[in-house]
Order: sequence, then C-alpha cells, then structure tokens
Amino acid sequence: MSAHLGYVAASYGAAVFVVASLISWVVLDARARRRELQVLEDAGIRRRSAGGGTP
Repeated sequence: MSAHLGYVAASYGAAVFVVASLISWVVLDARARRRELQVLEDAGIRRRSAGGGTP
C-alpha cells in the first residue's frame, strides 16, 4: 500500500476517538443536568421557561 498508511490510519483513529469522547461527554452532561433539574423541581423550584408567567 502507501508509505503513509500508518499516519492516515492513526489520524483517523485519533479523530474517531476525539469525536466519540465529545459525544459521550455531551450525553453524560445532559443526563446530569436533567437529574439536577429534577431534584430542583422535586424541591418545588420551577423553571421560568416552564410557563405560567406573564409575557
């Protein structure tokens, strides 16, 4: 094959690792924020965006 195959394969591998890490981070962080919101709502603290306010 090509003399640069190792470099190309390593670059693609690194890119896949970085993208997968970022996706995992975002998903885990979103779950944590949802849990925090649920704890606050269970404590009676409501979001302003939940409605019921005046425009």
